[in-house]
Formats: sequence, structure tokens, C-alpha cells
Amino acid sequence: MGSKGKAGLDFSGKVVLITGAASGIGAATAEMFSKLGACLTLVDREEEGLLCLMKKCIKTGREPYGIAGDLLKPVEIECIARKTTERFGGKLDVLVNGAGVMPTGTLQSTELACFTHVMEANVRSAFYLTKLLLPHLLQCKGNIINVSSVGGLRAFPNQVAYNMSKAAVDQFTRSLALDLAPQGVRVNAVNPGVIRTNLHKAGGMDEQSYADFLESSKQTHALGRIGEPTEVASVICFLASELASFVTGVTLPVDGGKQLMCPR
Repeated sequence: MGSKGKAGLDFSGKVVLITGAASGIGAATAEMFSKLGACLTLVDREEEGLLCLMKKCIKTGREPYGIAGDLLKPVEIECIARKTTERFGGKLDVLVNGAGVMPTGTLQSTELACFTHVMEANVRSAFYLTKLLLPHLLQCKGNIINVSSVGGLRAFPNQVAYNMSKAAVDQFTRSLALDLAPQGVRVNAVNPGVIRTNLHKAGGMDEQSYADFLESSKQTHALGRIGEPTEVASVICFLASELASFVTGVTLPVDGGKQLMCPR
């Protein structure tokens, strides 16, 4: 990669906020942005995991700013927005909406409370945090990366609420991209396939079920394996960088070809 390419991935002096940062894709993304010189605000409700991640980032870059907050509570979203803009003087170059949940269930088995929870965690939180931070992104002509899912592009069984929420995230991405393009703000999404994170276990899978799922998932991805968090993180950093300066409104599968496969 030439000097222009290296410069394109230099986030020195750039302020990056990542939600869902304490584990999985969020943590890998935080570590990668840290290595690339970014000033980080890391948000998660899991304080212990957040502190652990902050220590890792300190070893590779400057000390990040951590905020323990629950994105299900609008008042805490408001607090997160206020704290990060105060910390960095109103500057914000990149917003990564990475927080989310993934319960399983069909229409028959999904209670209304569960559906509401999924939509609030995966859609409303990103909508409201982005709305609050938008003036600062506009000022910096920054960009937004939403972490969606291959489930936003294709329907998968026993995930009705999750599929719906991620389809909403994709449409949110496209709508924002059109609205903000004239003002110089880019908006894109990544759509991961099965990635080695704690998301499925947090959604209710036990250890054996998760191990069986990972094994069977090798057959549902064209590349014959599941993905790693760093493989999604690298695409997020690319989309946030100057290397993607002419890319907006994209919902980019990072899924080993899963969205191309026929159901089995």
C-alpha cells in the first residue's frame, strides 16, 4: 500500500465513538481504531468488560474515554452524547453504532415485550444517539457506521424480531445517507454473517448448542468457516477512512458469502 493508502487509514486527531464496545465486534473495532491513532469514546453497559478493553487500548494507543451506559434508557443516551462532546470540545468524526441484541424466536414464541426490547436496543438507540450527535458530525463532515447483520439482507428462521430490526437498521442507513450526503456526511453499514462473539450465547444459547451452531455454520458460509471480529473491524475502519471517501449508503456484507447461499 502506498503512502496515500497509509494516510487514508490514519485516524490521528480523529474522535471516534463506539457503542457496544466491551466485547465482540465492538471491542475489535476499538482496538483497531486505537492502533490507527484515534481518540476513542467507548460505550457499553458492561463496566468490567469496558475497563478491560480500555487497558488494551492504552497499550496500543492513547487512553480512551469510557462511558458505562444503558442505551435502552433515553436519559442515559443523552448523558453519553453530552459527556463525549464535552470531553472532546464538540468534535466527533466517526460514530459506530455497534450495540445490539439477538434473541431467537418465531412470531408465535416472541412476546411483545421481547419484540419491543429488540427494537429499542437495535434501532431506537442508534436513531436517538445519532440524532443527538448529528450536529457535531455535520460540523466535522464526519461519517456513521451502523453494525447491522446479514439478517437485514435476508430472512433467517426463528429470528423474526432480529431480522426486522436489522432490516430497519439498513433502511436507516440508506435514508440517512441520502439526507446527509449534501452536507458531506457519509453513512454506511456492515452486515456480518456468523462471527465468533458472545452475541448468540447472550441471546440464550448454552455452550453445547453454541458449539454445535458454530460447527454447522461452516456449511452455511461460502468460505467454509465463520468470521472473526477483527475481519468486521477492518471493514468498519475502511468505511470510516478517507479510502472510502466516495462510499455512502452501502450495506456491506462481511459474511464469507453467507447471503449468497441457498437455504439447506
